[in-house]
Amino acid sequence: MSGNDPFARLPEAAAFAVASTTLTDGAALPSAQMSAGVPGGEDISPQLSWSGAPEGTKSYAVTVYDPDAPTGSGFWHWAVADIPATVTGLPAGAGDDTGSGLPEGAYQLSNDARVARFIGAAPPAGHGPHRYFVVVHALDVEHIGVPAEATPAYLGFTMAGHILGRAVLTATAEIPA
Repeated sequence: MSGNDPFARLPEAAAFAVASTTLTDGAALPSAQMSAGVPGGEDISPQLSWSGAPEGTKSYAVTVYDPDAPTGSGFWHWAVADIPATVTGLPAGAGDDTGSGLPEGAYQLSNDARVARFIGAAPPAGHGPHRYFVVVHALDVEHIGVPAEATPAYLGFTMAGHILGRAVLTATAEIPA
């Protein structure tokens, strides 16, 4: 794992809680959250639930990011924008090809594989452990104003000035050489 802290250069934000029935903070990703290109992988987005968001939250965004990918810029696995403030969770599989489990008004941006869905982990064999930051961002706007064709990095850039709070769950994955 690299020492790359994806939050080091972002504005401070209040912490709130995120939990998952499919992921355990600090533990290895289950095979269902691995890429379908990996034996046993299924590309199923994790179940998430959150609570304690800061007052004034008007929407949420969810991102899954691997800062340890050997790209120079990490790898975005999933990005969802415009989740209404009344929503406090997403079911497992919400990030399928159609976004069938997403609440009305929410939408998926294309990940770094250029598909608008969740794509599971697939660190290069022998590259060592990778961290997967699953983040719920509490925002001070109902609509972030980022087009669905935008990249997750652009979403992050646009969100930076609107983040009230951040709930983080970190999982890991490694494929032996």
